[in-house]
Amino acid sequence: MLQEFFSTTVLIGILASGIRLATPYLYAAIGETIGQRSGVLNLGVDGIMLMGAFSAFYVVFRTENLFLGLIVAMIVGGLMGLAMAFISVTMHAEQGISGIGVYLFGLGMSDLLFQKLVNNVETVQGFPEIHIRYLSDIPYIGEIFFQHNILVYLAYLLVPIVGFILNKTTFGLKIRAVGENPQAADTLGVNVALVRYITVTVGGVFSGIAGASLSIALLNVFQQNLTTGLGFIAIALVYFGGWRPLYVMAGSLIFSFVNALQVWVQVLGIPIPSDIAVMMPYLLTIIVLVLSAQRARQPSALSKPYMRSG
Repeated sequence: MLQEFFSTTVLIGILASGIRLATPYLYAAIGETIGQRSGVLNLGVDGIMLMGAFSAFYVVFRTENLFLGLIVAMIVGGLMGLAMAFISVTMHAEQGISGIGVYLFGLGMSDLLFQKLVNNVETVQGFPEIHIRYLSDIPYIGEIFFQHNILVYLAYLLVPIVGFILNKTTFGLKIRAVGENPQAADTLGVNVALVRYITVTVGGVFSGIAGASLSIALLNVFQQNLTTGLGFIAIALVYFGGWRPLYVMAGSLIFSFVNALQVWVQVLGIPIPSDIAVMMPYLLTIIVLVLSAQRARQPSALSKPYMRSG
């Protein structure tokens, strides 16, 4: 049995699954990175993902239009991000508690809508795999990297794009300035509230896409609490990655490979209790938070409401 586990077929399957399963982590964590770099902590990511997942699933279930489902998930995620921005930036509410409120809203509302509008476990036809010409035919490498759906490719493309925006553009400089010293940024003419509104809303859009990537690309189904806390792992990955998109991607891959590993352990019937296998990603989350807390320097103004003087 262990010999089968270390076969080429299984190892390729684990690696390919890891690449694919990192998709929702990446979207959610990159979106949260943008928001946190501006100083806003959004603990409601998981709730936004759930609403995005249900919205996308329901639209596709009724219309069979995948891109319409994705757009609706983005809109729903953006609206929930906008609500979080209003609560945190305009109302100056405590961000941790507000985020938990957004999470509970998303958890309850997605379940309620599912029960009222669907009420059965249904499946949809999700985004198909796109085999990149020539590259997908490369032995081993092609199967691992170049035989995925469009949301997988876009997730990895997002990493250098967001990294470039944060580090090489004027708007990225404003985001970082607002996250480090909003008073100084305000003095220099930066609209702190507007920057935070934009980043948290964009983060909500990405969380909506993360949810959609689960319900209409990876699993092609919706059920109660579909994310099972994935949004909180995404927040932990922001800390693990030190608020840098490239390192956030590395953390996402680590978690997704652990997830893929525990799935294959169960598929192959390796005698490890299933509960322990399922716990592996969450145990890794705790370890990551402990290690990252000792080395990472968070944005100075993170989770601190800014009230303009005068």
